[in-house]
Amino acid sequence: MTTALRPEPDATRQPYVYRRRPLEEPDWRRLPGWRDVTTPEWESAQWQRAHCVKNIRQLRRVMGDLLGESFYADLERDQAARATMSMLVTPQMLNTMDVSSTEAFHADPVRRYMIPVLSDRRTDWPSHPYATRDSLHEAEMWAVEGLTHRYPTKVLAELLPTCPQYCGHCTRMDLVGNSTPAVDKHKFTVKAPDRHEAMLDYLRRTPGVRDVVVSGGDVANLPWPRLESFVDALLDIDNIRDIRLATKALMGLPQHWLQDEVRAGMERLAAKAHERGAQIAVHTHVNAAASLTPLVARAARAMLDTGIRDVRNQGVLLRGVNATPDALLDLSFALLDEAGILPYYLYMCDMIPHSEHWRVAVWEAQELQHAIMGYLPGFATPRIVCDVPYVGKRWVHQLADYDRERGISYWTKNYRTGLEAADPDALTRRYEYYDPIHTLPEAGRTWWRTSSTAA
Repeated sequence: MTTALRPEPDATRQPYVYRRRPLEEPDWRRLPGWRDVTTPEWESAQWQRAHCVKNIRQLRRVMGDLLGESFYADLERDQAARATMSMLVTPQMLNTMDVSSTEAFHADPVRRYMIPVLSDRRTDWPSHPYATRDSLHEAEMWAVEGLTHRYPTKVLAELLPTCPQYCGHCTRMDLVGNSTPAVDKHKFTVKAPDRHEAMLDYLRRTPGVRDVVVSGGDVANLPWPRLESFVDALLDIDNIRDIRLATKALMGLPQHWLQDEVRAGMERLAAKAHERGAQIAVHTHVNAAASLTPLVARAARAMLDTGIRDVRNQGVLLRGVNATPDALLDLSFALLDEAGILPYYLYMCDMIPHSEHWRVAVWEAQELQHAIMGYLPGFATPRIVCDVPYVGKRWVHQLADYDRERGISYWTKNYRTGLEAADPDALTRRYEYYDPIHTLPEAGRTWWRTSSTAA
């Protein structure tokens, strides 16, 4: 018996070609406002926080003559009319954007969601008719202020309403950050120490909860002793087995997570979790491969070295940022190979106001999930999920029905939230999610124009 020999596969004939790309830290001194910044200054969390770009004046100061006046005018118009988040960009994040020309900066994927301009947004449907400020209805499901109990065994603890950086597409734009001309933000009414204690008390009284996502805002904005104290108290609750710390700042402000105080404190928490048989993981939020630099990799590995279980990435699927197979695979391989971060979830952008230019249709998300399969290890292939209002995360192929013409997908669930404790139909009802109207065929667009006019 002979074995047929096959020729070596030609990698260039594959839809995607893997090439390892070592990370690089762009030279911040190419930016006129930071020409004299030293490496110790750049690697200081305090310096980074003090030099965040918060307005157009500060952006001009950093950029010098690199950007044309048309960009600043575009940005000013957006901040006056459409922006749901105030401007806040760390030097670390701004440094990863392409500043070689005004056109390159405008096209940059990180710029597109961190510094949105009015020309980015759609003029036909800037917001979907069913867009809402709290698109996931998290506040409706608060067990106590800031503690969302949506899933049977899991809760979300929003410890604070601020971040080191503000993403234009933020799903919590109704609560997080400063008010903008377009959005008057809601505020917590209970003082933080009392809110945190009420959360802990609820968890002590609710043995069915085993998993707590500690978020906000971003936990990197909470003074470390207060965050450590809260997580330490969680570890004293017998039923809590998983704790996930949510921080985009692992990428946007890695300098914070490299501080001695933070690393030592995380080691203490990891040791206590290990003693109890509980798990701690850090969840970060990277949307583009360009955001990953050696400093980000150092921060991720520093957290892993403390003994926590994992560092995972929860990105958001955004048109113009990462909604192509190549962009998603480049991001996933950079996370996995160069930073030791596990590609975990890619959320479809939520239905908040003024977000239609970012959102993709369910069918587009399904095609993207198909396109990235088979390249990454199974454990590191991110799942693309739709966070369906009143339902929760669902893989994009889990829908029960789909009206492609009108862009309405229908979803079911297998548990009740606190809102539905006495609802006999909660597990049989179909919940709706809506594609961006501009992705629909003409008949569907016409139907929505007619329906919206009638409404």
